Amino acid sequence: MSTPAEMFLKHVANVIAERSTQYGDAPGNMTAIAQRWSATLGREITPAQVVLCLLDLKLARLAHDPAHEDSAVDVCGYAALLRELIEAAKPEGR
Repeated sequence: MSTPAEMFLKHVANVIAERSTQYGDAPGNMTAIAQRWSATLGREITPAQVVLCLLDLKLARLAHDPAHEDSAVDVCGYAALLRELIEAAKPEGR
């Protein structure tokens, strides 16, 4: 039997898969956002910084309403994406 936390994380995995279908691969999407934000802000923004800022946005929303499930789902998804970006940036063999 799955715990509520395990069920929630399975839901998060499903949402990640759905959003990948809707928006394309997440690392590519974060790269595109980083390029746009870099142009807007006039300084280089990395895909990891985009994810960190999106995490901050969701955490601020959760501070206002801790029960908001969509924000909790997004926090988990962004945390997983941050790990994916960091792993992809590691040199081969590390």
